[in-house]
Amino acid sequence: MADEGMIAAGVVARLKRRMIEDALPLWSTTGWDDAAGGFIDRLHRDGTADTAAPRRVFVQARQIWCYAKAAQMGWYPQGRAIALKGLEHLLAKAKAPDGKPGYVHRLTPEGAVQDARRDAYDHAFILFALATVYTLDQDAQVRAEIDALLAFLDGHLRSPHGGFHESLPVSLPRRQNPHMHLFEAMIACFDATHDLSFQNRAGEFFALFLANLYDKQKHILTEYFEEDWSKIEPVSVEAGHQAEWVWLLKGFERITGCPTGQRRAELLATALRYRDEATGCLTDEGDAVGNIRRATRRLWPQTEMAKAWIAQAESGEAGAADEARATLVLLERHYLSHPVKGGWYDQFDRDGKSLVDTIPASSFYHVLCAVTEAEQVLE
Repeated sequence: MADEGMIAAGVVARLKRRMIEDALPLWSTTGWDDAAGGFIDRLHRDGTADTAAPRRVFVQARQIWCYAKAAQMGWYPQGRAIALKGLEHLLAKAKAPDGKPGYVHRLTPEGAVQDARRDAYDHAFILFALATVYTLDQDAQVRAEIDALLAFLDGHLRSPHGGFHESLPVSLPRRQNPHMHLFEAMIACFDATHDLSFQNRAGEFFALFLANLYDKQKHILTEYFEEDWSKIEPVSVEAGHQAEWVWLLKGFERITGCPTGQRRAELLATALRYRDEATGCLTDEGDAVGNIRRATRRLWPQTEMAKAWIAQAESGEAGAADEARATLVLLERHYLSHPVKGGWYDQFDRDGKSLVDTIPASSFYHVLCAVTEAEQVLE
C-alpha cells in the first residue's frame, strides 16, 4: 500500500511533466499540418500524422484551447503563438466560408468545406477557445469574434422550447451534450471578460439543467430529448457526463455564489454506479437504474471523474483529494501508458483490449483540463 500511496502522491507532478515534455510538443509539431495549416485530427498508432483524416472543427477549437491554456498556466511559453496560429486558420477556413453566418462542421485535410452544417457542439468549443485566447491579451478582435458567435447562437440556433437547436439544418434528437459545453463556454467567457452578461447566460443553462436535463427523482442526467425536451426512452446515462456536470456546477457556483453542493453530490454518486469492477474505471453508458449498458471504457470519462473529485476537494469534501489522485493514477496507468510519448489509448473493451487504432487529438482537451485543474487544486 505504501507504494500505491507514493504513486498517487506524485501523480499530478508526473502528469504535468508528461503534458509539458511530451504532449504539448507532439501535438504542435507532428500534430500540426505545415502544408495546409491547421491541427491534425489524429495520429496513427505509431505516432505519425494521419494527414488524410478530415478536420473536425471542434477538434481545431479544442487544440487552440489546449495551447492557450498551457500558455495561461505558464507551462508552455510558445503556447500563445501556437494558439493564435490555430485560431487564424480556424477563422480563415471554417468561419462563414459559404457566405452564411456561423462555422462549418468539418473541413477536408486541404481546408475546403466537407460538411457545411452549423453544429451547436462545435460552436460551444469555438466559444470556449476564443474565451481562453482572450485571457492571454484581452485582444479586441478576439472579443469581437466572441460577440459575433453569440449573435449567431442567439439569432440562428435558439429553440422556442429553450436551449439551442442541435444544428442548422435543425435535427433531432436534441442532446444535453452541446448545452453542457455551452455552459462551460459561458463560465469561461465570464472568467475571461468579467462581463456579468455571461453569468446570466450561464444561469440559463443551469436553469435548463434543473428543468429538463436532470431527473431530480432518479438523480440522473440523461442524454437524448425530443424537440420539447421530453425524454427519449429508454434513457441513456453516460457516467462521464454525470461527472463532468459536477465540475461545471462547481464552476457555476464559483462565478455566481449559487449553491450547487446537493446536485454535485447526487451526480457524483450516480457516476460511481457505472464503474468497471476490474479496473475501477468508468464505463461508457448505463441505464436509468444503474445497470451498465456498454461496458467499453473511453478515456474522457476518466478525466471527468478526476475533475469531479477535484471540484469536491475544492469544496472541502473529506477524502475527495485522495479520490482525485487515485483516478488520475488510473488514467495514467490505463490510458496514457502509450508507446508514443504524448499519445494515449482512446477506448478499451471490457477485457482491456484497445478498440481504437489511432490517437485522436480530441482527447487532448480532456487530459490537459484534468491536469491543469489538478495542479491548481491538489498541489
